[in-house]
Amino acid sequence: MPKYMTRQRKVLLAYLTEHADEKLSARQIESDLSGEGISISAVYRNLSDFEKEGKIRRVNKSGSREVFYQYTDAEHCKECLHLSCEKCGKTYHMNMEVTQMLIKNLASSDEFDIDKANTVLYGVCKDCRKNGE
Repeated sequence: MPKYMTRQRKVLLAYLTEHADEKLSARQIESDLSGEGISISAVYRNLSDFEKEGKIRRVNKSGSREVFYQYTDAEHCKECLHLSCEKCGKTYHMNMEVTQMLIKNLASSDEFDIDKANTVLYGVCKDCRKNGE
């Protein structure tokens, strides 16, 4: 059950919604919201609540031990599969046509239904390939 919507929770939720395609650390969020009077403990507490509510997911960037959070409750994210670059860490929405084709093929060939909200495909984005990163 969602918690009471405090001012800090509203500010944090608005911030996460604006950065839905990004992986953010709690420290980065706290730093970005420093002018809003939100402490690091309030950030962690609310992130934990959002995770329990299924609004965010906890992720690790390749080669890092730090925990990052990504907001997954935005309407434009719910029906998408996400592509995550292992080099630069950017997250992209998979093309909807390709997403639907993949889901349909897996459902019929392997009798497997994908949980779109929790599915991320990892690889290297075109910018990193082009730049030789």
